[in-house]
Amino acid sequence: MVFRWAEDRFKPMSIRVKIWGCRGSIACPAPTHLKYGGNTTCLEVDAGNQKFILDCGTGIRNLGQHLTTTDFEHCDILLTHTHWDHINGFPFFAPAFNPAYQFDVYAGHLMDKGGVQNVMESQMDNPMFPVPLDAMKARLSFNDFSAGDVLDIGKTAKVRVLTAPLNHPNGATGYRIECEGKAFCLITDTEHTPGSLDRNILSLIEGADLVIYDSTYTDDEFSSKIGWGHSTWQEGIRLCKASEVKRLGIFHHDPEHDDDFMDNVALQAAAVWDKSFVIQENMDLLL
Repeated sequence: MVFRWAEDRFKPMSIRVKIWGCRGSIACPAPTHLKYGGNTTCLEVDAGNQKFILDCGTGIRNLGQHLTTTDFEHCDILLTHTHWDHINGFPFFAPAFNPAYQFDVYAGHLMDKGGVQNVMESQMDNPMFPVPLDAMKARLSFNDFSAGDVLDIGKTAKVRVLTAPLNHPNGATGYRIECEGKAFCLITDTEHTPGSLDRNILSLIEGADLVIYDSTYTDDEFSSKIGWGHSTWQEGIRLCKASEVKRLGIFHHDPEHDDDFMDNVALQAAAVWDKSFVIQENMDLLL
């Protein structure tokens, strides 16, 4: 599914976002979850000639199978955080076992918690998993930073990666990728404070062409979920309108929200703000 902004169809595309997983908490393959998908968070982003992977949920397995059929050598992996639904696909990422490839992994919430390499090793350590991290023969590097840093990882001056801290148990990082005048942001997982827009998020997403935002719940559900570390599609709209964002992608769907529920969210959100839409697995978004 290719989703191309109509008013931009004659302009050069500088950022492409492919959705390989948009479910939160746990993968939920089921006949009732076909339209929006059951795989957990994983996005492929092409910014100019540079490739990024954002999060390594179960969707990264299908991405890995796809990448082995394409011509690429290097990719930066940006982790929003390391709860299992965002990393437990990594042991099944086929290109990581191939010495022809290089992957640089980044996380912004583990500087004082042993670092991202330790986390990725631990989930593949006995008795949790039979294949250790060092069985991966790709050239891997693991890099820790503090959320809020600007990452010096752009291959050219045209690509910038900015970050911001998010409100989530154990910490999380929001990302903004800029290229040739376009900007894409991923903001997940984060919990808002009702009546107070998050200044870190407002600053990061300002004027972005597309923001994909943690919309696990609705405003009606939110009061019973306080402390769980997630937000709502209504808050996503409030943030995006306040920061003059061009479009909002509703993301990180609760596993209890089946296709019928998400269809209803799509209708309600579009009625509130016609620049919002619900993310579906396998969407190809061209900026």
